[in-house]
Amino acid sequence: MDLRSKVMRIALRVGLTLGLVCLVWLAWAATKGVVLAADPTGIGGTADAAIDYVWILVCAFLVMFMQPGFALVGVGFTRTKNAANFMTKNVMDYVIGSLVFFLVGYAIMMGGDWHGLVGTHGWLMLGSYYDVDKYLNMFWMLVFCATAATIVAGAVAERLKFKAYLIYSVIVSAIIYPIYGHWVWGGGWLSLLPFGLGAIDFAGSGVVHAIGGFVGLAGAMVLGPRFGKYGKDGKPRAIPGHSIVLATLGVFILWFGWFGFNSGSTCDAHHLRIAVIAVNTNLAAAAGGLSALFISRWKTEKWDIGMLLNGVLAGLVAITASCAWVEGWAAIVIGLIAGALMYASVKFIEARGIDDPVGAVSVHGVNGLWGLLSVGFFADGTYGNYSTGAPFATGLFYGGGGGQLLAQFISVVMVAAWAFGMGYLTFKLMDKAFGIRVSPEEELQGLDIPEHGTPSYPDFIQVRR
Repeated sequence: MDLRSKVMRIALRVGLTLGLVCLVWLAWAATKGVVLAADPTGIGGTADAAIDYVWILVCAFLVMFMQPGFALVGVGFTRTKNAANFMTKNVMDYVIGSLVFFLVGYAIMMGGDWHGLVGTHGWLMLGSYYDVDKYLNMFWMLVFCATAATIVAGAVAERLKFKAYLIYSVIVSAIIYPIYGHWVWGGGWLSLLPFGLGAIDFAGSGVVHAIGGFVGLAGAMVLGPRFGKYGKDGKPRAIPGHSIVLATLGVFILWFGWFGFNSGSTCDAHHLRIAVIAVNTNLAAAAGGLSALFISRWKTEKWDIGMLLNGVLAGLVAITASCAWVEGWAAIVIGLIAGALMYASVKFIEARGIDDPVGAVSVHGVNGLWGLLSVGFFADGTYGNYSTGAPFATGLFYGGGGGQLLAQFISVVMVAAWAFGMGYLTFKLMDKAFGIRVSPEEELQGLDIPEHGTPSYPDFIQVRR
């Protein structure tokens, strides 16, 4: 055993021991003030409260069901020899997110506020956080957290070591998602800017999708492209995925789940705005798919279903920030622009030598930013700001001036810098410590056998590329 391996093993043991000691101490300290679960504050267990609870939980279940949607899209866009690896990583995103966000992530995101930066209460959901309201809110924020983490899987597919993936998933769930989420949704500084309404994001174009997209960009850059992606002349080559059927099914699952993602963000079944949200979500998805398909036809003279599928997802990502605050015609415009941005971004990133096998950066990162900006242009001033209680959001095109647009622009800069910076630091440190890319032999063979000992399709010969 070499020196580096010995050091890594010792560091791992020390880290696990310290982590266990911390958990035991937190549990002991919190039990000194445990409060049993209470009725919803201010409602007292009425029928109205029950309806709201069921609404939020059903929508959360729909968002959780988006996990297999992401898994199918990613596995369809990648090769058979990596399918088991990709599916394992997607399952582990939800496993890790569920535990880590419950233990520490929710406290950082929603546990009070320290100088507008982080929450400081609610570790392990103990003490006064053992309450039905807070458990409900924690579960809602958790399914969003798992979504942010799983977006990264597509950008780093087919060459990232499994243990590196597990570590990054912990970092996203414990730090990257909760801290920016606190800034926007937890009473942090971005939601309290001194002009306009502060930065707002109805269902997570920035908090969820841009976070995942830009962490994925950092991972793809540190890893480098897959073998065979670029020729000797430096030009990119297509590496087709193994099942457009699975990818298509995944997009439909995501489209369906997105109605819970966006509509559930009212956090109130009595807000009839849910009808507007659902229609806007659907319109933007359709417009994004249409835009991407016709652009691909114009550029390549082919009706590219891969671009169609990612265009639909781009439209969904873009409308997520503004779905409650815009009219239907604006949702169509937002979706059309999203499809075009996705297509242009895929070509731009590929030309820069960055290999993103499923287009995660372009779909979620770029269009997460566009979704945030679109609020500043198209918010119509007819629905309140649920997060701060400030006056209704009104965009530039509705006479609101530039205040809201400026707030949204600041949020765009911060989410891109935060997610990319923290993602790059995470992947770079892991790469220095133990190397995050699998060996050339393992990459050529595929990760299913070396990493998991399980071929995805044992009854078929897996062709190596």
